[in-house]
Amino acid sequence: MRRTWWAVGVAVLVLLGCMTAGLLVGAAGLAPGSVLSALLDRLPFVSLDSGLLPVEQGVLFELRVPRVLLAALVGGLLAIAGAGYQGVFRNPLADPYLLGAAAGAGLTVTLVIVVVGDSGVVPVAAFVGAVGGVFLAYALGSSAGRGGGTATLVLAGVAVTSFLTAIQTFVQQLKVEELQRVYSWILGDVGGGWPQLLMIAPYALVSVMVMLAHGRLLDVLAVGDDEATSLGLRARRVRFFVLLAASLATASAVAVSGLIAFVGIVVPHVVRRLAGWSYRIVLPLSLLGGAAFLVVADLVARTVLAPAELPIGVVTAFVGAPFFVLVLRLTKRVDA
Repeated sequence: MRRTWWAVGVAVLVLLGCMTAGLLVGAAGLAPGSVLSALLDRLPFVSLDSGLLPVEQGVLFELRVPRVLLAALVGGLLAIAGAGYQGVFRNPLADPYLLGAAAGAGLTVTLVIVVVGDSGVVPVAAFVGAVGGVFLAYALGSSAGRGGGTATLVLAGVAVTSFLTAIQTFVQQLKVEELQRVYSWILGDVGGGWPQLLMIAPYALVSVMVMLAHGRLLDVLAVGDDEATSLGLRARRVRFFVLLAASLATASAVAVSGLIAFVGIVVPHVVRRLAGWSYRIVLPLSLLGGAAFLVVADLVARTVLAPAELPIGVVTAFVGAPFFVLVLRLTKRVDA
């Protein structure tokens, strides 16, 4: 337990460091000392003159601060959702993108954008799509053979993702004037600001609390259904709640950021290599690590081609695609 708290403490410090870098660096060229002074000035009983002009204050508190917070929240949700899916399916390749959750949410959100327009039903629509995508992938993988091995489940997820993406493309053609908006959403963006952050906060809180509460039960589930049942664990009930919570986390993230791939597979694997396989530590560290990872990815996205901005999904793909190949090679013996 002491080791767990040390690991969480280190992860929190890393996250704070990444978030500080995200606040200090940007195209606006604000002086780091002035930014720190302005941030400290917002603390209770602290009064500092940052020297920032009103416009610069607006850039910091209306653009940078909510963007960094939203990147951290989205990254944390995608990473802990990936860890949750991997625990439910006992599959190291399971993640929100590969299992069809992101594609399902993407389809339903696109329908909302094209047919209804931007509204408060986006998170609900994304949640329904995410659950539907995961259900289709799992059902297809299970029908191919008992248990649905690693390769079978991945192939099922790819098939479902391709199918849902094809429908999404068709829907986009129904309203050509919305194509730019939909494509921008598909490539990923965490610049939605305070409204988007506040919109998904309740969903994020519920999903994270449910998954963290099931960490010990996922450890028991990892030994196998028969053994878990003999220990008094209701395996189907655990899977149901974790699956719903992971889908809610994915849906919340996708609803405000678009389709950002590979976070849910990269971060949990790194966490396991560094801190072990117990989900009591994998889940909270994935949450913190995913937040730090996406904050850094967003920092790269908005500075590497400044003043132009690279879609954040492109940055995560550059890191995640080679990593996925490595993970696939490492798990090759499991399917042999």
